[in-house]
Amino acid sequence: MIRTMLALALALLFTLPVQAEEPKTDDAAKIEQVVRDYLMRHPEVIVEALQEMQRREEVAERERTSAMIAAHMTQLDDPSGRFVAGNPDGDVTVVEFFDYRCGYCKRAFPSLMEAIHRDGNVRLVFKEFPILGEDSVLAARGALAAAKQDRYYDMHVALMQERGSYTEDRVLAVARDLGLDIETLKADMTSPEVDAAISRNYTLARTLNITGTPGFIIGDQVIPGAISTEQMLSMIAKARDARG
Repeated sequence: MIRTMLALALALLFTLPVQAEEPKTDDAAKIEQVVRDYLMRHPEVIVEALQEMQRREEVAERERTSAMIAAHMTQLDDPSGRFVAGNPDGDVTVVEFFDYRCGYCKRAFPSLMEAIHRDGNVRLVFKEFPILGEDSVLAARGALAAAKQDRYYDMHVALMQERGSYTEDRVLAVARDLGLDIETLKADMTSPEVDAAISRNYTLARTLNITGTPGFIIGDQVIPGAISTEQMLSMIAKARDARG
């Protein structure tokens, strides 16, 4: 009990702002000496205090993240349905920030889709987040332009299956194989609407402290990096339970 109380006291002490030192009373000096002597005999208490401080910081960060997700849920979702896969009426929403040149995104894609298929009640929203160079931006533009022909998901899957760099000719070749109107696609790729969509996703990612790909939002949590099908299903189940 004493060790726990000291650890908590130290954790609180570490989080207090530094103030100018005031003259100590005799009682205060005696208490400080007792604490110092105890810590000298039991230095592991400092480790416990630091662990407690870290735990509190992690809890606070999770609470901040949860609040930010709730505040931006309208932007995270896609009412138009253009960038939605899985069950459009699912009771849990999973949002993925991704880059077509991201190897982890490509490897995670089959696991992600398997989890969505196996659960059957998940609304999956894709967020273009091209952070790996101009090739990434070009591919994202192609997919976003395809959405205007109601073929986003087909284009997304096809681009995810491509390997290597993305040139304009290559992106257009993928679109041509899907039967898209190429001239319309080319015009839409450079449209203000596509520019605005990419810009919004950059801003949203920064707001939620998503700095890499893939980045998932499941329930009220941000999950950085690729995760397995089973991990995805487990987190979806927890998000569903949290909803009550």
